[in-house]
Amino acid sequence: MAKILIADDVSEECAKVLRAGELEVDARGKMKPDDVKAILGGYDGLVVRSGIKVTKDIIEAGAKLKVIGRAGIGVDNIDVDAASRRGVIVMNAPLGNVTSAAEHAFAMMLASARNIARGDRSLRAGKWERNSMIGVELEGKTLGICGLGKVGSQIAAYAKAFRMRVVAYDPLLVKERAEVLGVELVEFDRLLEEADFVTVHVPLTEKTRDMFDARAFKKMRKTARLINNSRGGIVNEKALHEALANHEIAGAALDVFEKEPPAPDLPLLKDETTTLTPHLGASTEEAQLRVSVDIAEQFVQYFKYGVVKNAVNLSSVADPTMAPYMRLGEDLGSFCFQQLGGRVRQVEVTYMGQIATFDFGAITQSVLKGVIAPAVGGDEVNAVNARFYARERGINVIENRRKDAKNYKSMMQVRIDTESGSRTMAGTVFEGGQPRIVQVDAFDIDLKPSKHMLTMTYPDVPGMVGRIGSILGGHRINIARMEVGRSGRGQQAMILLSLDDPVPPAVIDEIRTQVQVSDIKAITLA
Repeated sequence: MAKILIADDVSEECAKVLRAGELEVDARGKMKPDDVKAILGGYDGLVVRSGIKVTKDIIEAGAKLKVIGRAGIGVDNIDVDAASRRGVIVMNAPLGNVTSAAEHAFAMMLASARNIARGDRSLRAGKWERNSMIGVELEGKTLGICGLGKVGSQIAAYAKAFRMRVVAYDPLLVKERAEVLGVELVEFDRLLEEADFVTVHVPLTEKTRDMFDARAFKKMRKTARLINNSRGGIVNEKALHEALANHEIAGAALDVFEKEPPAPDLPLLKDETTTLTPHLGASTEEAQLRVSVDIAEQFVQYFKYGVVKNAVNLSSVADPTMAPYMRLGEDLGSFCFQQLGGRVRQVEVTYMGQIATFDFGAITQSVLKGVIAPAVGGDEVNAVNARFYARERGINVIENRRKDAKNYKSMMQVRIDTESGSRTMAGTVFEGGQPRIVQVDAFDIDLKPSKHMLTMTYPDVPGMVGRIGSILGGHRINIARMEVGRSGRGQQAMILLSLDDPVPPAVIDEIRTQVQVSDIKAITLA
């Protein structure tokens, strides 16, 4: 039974769902990092919120650790690279607080437009300053949304109800999706120039850090207001303070900060044109319950059924029909590498037919696992850290989509290039989840992968297959399945054998000596 440590303040429902899923739970509430590090070695899973920073040292202390779950959307408090290197899945619960985050951002926009926070402070101080707090309406104004994901899309819907014009900047969004949302896609600079309100909903990355700097504020309208409920660091706080002081923009509403809590002397805290809240975007009763239940259900799905969902370092596989393709992808990658050997330069995976319409990232990572594991050891690399290993070793990874899958509903093709040459293999999954190898280079075949396999090419003349079978039989190695492909009568042929037992090197040498074979390789699949 998998053992789960809850090391942060989450809803009690989290532990209930985990226990109902037949997992052992140790719910300790908010813990100190050193205390987590001291005991994590005995747990298979770790659940946190934002109250603890899961560092490399903590992750390395988790000898049995398989999954870290963040009950919420952000994972900036988790060292994802360190987890990936160790093969630990990092999951989050991205949908549980979408409504709360969107509503809070919209509330902040309204509060900024109508001077709600400033009016509240003034009235409590015994003042009545109506004339100095004239606000602006939302109707007819242009809202610029940076990042049109789940939260940004929901805010767009709210804005439409307020009869606002909505433009958005999102380099990953296709035009057709924006049209469905009734949003106009624009470049970042144009958004800054046209928007009366700008709301930020992008993750904090090296590309988005200081996205709103002095240059950006100079591009904005003097009447514009900025709302950031996403992550601190996306808005340069010093540049924002100077832009407000110089009247380059009219106001700002922030729920997040570069350092949380912010230093008491942060100039923005004393600026009357700002509306500030202490990271309340997901702080509703409904959101806290949803993210706690969501992450617990994801743990149950993983530990009971092997289903990965909402993993930030592994493409999610919520659809169990994808599992056979992951198995097939690993076999194709491993087969290709073992046939070639040498340093891998490039791995290219092409998805054809129906599978090309899916999220196939997890399948690609399984292919990479198959390619890399024989070289570095199966215990060190898995589907979580395979892409990390590939990047670390300078392996170029290419993914392609094609509509046509020849005679199949779906087919995947793997080509790897090493210093020894290149090899292309293709496979499909038959009804009932049965994987098949259907192509090796130019040879069309049909063979179910097995743990022990033998492959070779030879001249297409009578008697060759019989000689190979006789040698294997003489060493009591049984052939379970056999598939022969050829380029044409009397030309080169390829044979693939599924065997009950591995083929020793001495037997391979005997076949090579007695039969005119070339490129003979014994393959072992995981």
